[in-house]
Amino acid sequence: MATHPLFNDFKANKPSFGAWLTMPGYFHARAMAQSHPDLSWIIIDCEHGLTSMVPGAAEAVSAIQGVKANMQGPSAVLRIPATSVSDSTSWQIKYALDSGARGVLVPYVGTAEKAREIVQDSRFPEPGKNFRRGFGSAFTHLNWGITSLEYKDNANEHVLVMVQIESKEGVENVEEIAKVDGIDVLFIGPNDLSISLGYPMPAPDVHPEVEKVIQHILQVCKQNNKKCAIFCTNGAEAARRAREGFDMMNVSVDLWALQGGIKTELDVAYLHHKQG
Repeated sequence: MATHPLFNDFKANKPSFGAWLTMPGYFHARAMAQSHPDLSWIIIDCEHGLTSMVPGAAEAVSAIQGVKANMQGPSAVLRIPATSVSDSTSWQIKYALDSGARGVLVPYVGTAEKAREIVQDSRFPEPGKNFRRGFGSAFTHLNWGITSLEYKDNANEHVLVMVQIESKEGVENVEEIAKVDGIDVLFIGPNDLSISLGYPMPAPDVHPEVEKVIQHILQVCKQNNKKCAIFCTNGAEAARRAREGFDMMNVSVDLWALQGGIKTELDVAYLHHKQG
């Protein structure tokens, strides 16, 4: 079974740095995956981004994974559009994993019951387990560089299941959510978490009271042997969170990097033009 950088980072207990993809397109995703040799993962954002679930997600996964031999590019993780309060997560998890994604991220998870449902939808049936993921895609294994049977026999171990803690309900139930067998990562969304708790959006730092909640979630993860991820706005913040003990941090968002890069160079051009 092909492993992947994010999985390897977790196994080695080392911080894993990645990036956030919001814009669609095969070549955009491929260029992003080629941006740095040590880029471990890319989250394809189908919730707030512009990539469609079908066929956009599978095309993005293929572009990202295919930048290295044997489909060993950065780990492509897909954030589905449906939040946990909807009834649509099951089929969207199916589409996400059938695309060949190395992991799935479900937004706005607030209860252990929903977390268990997400695990059931993400794993192929095993004796003694109430898993219910269906097998049958003709394309999934191609984005892993293995046979379909190899994928079926090993996916339960290597596909990462992530739930996003970004609501008051999620905070209230975080201890029970972290105890759910089969959940690999609790992912903190500081923006919606701040709003849900009645505090302003981070600007750029979160409110001190929200920071206390974030640190509490981190400690709950450690106590329950779960990985803890958090959305960051830049590399410096990602490095700081890594020093605090977080396991998975993004260093940028594609749109921000594009806009910021052009702005920086345009500012330089205008400055030199005026001085010239």
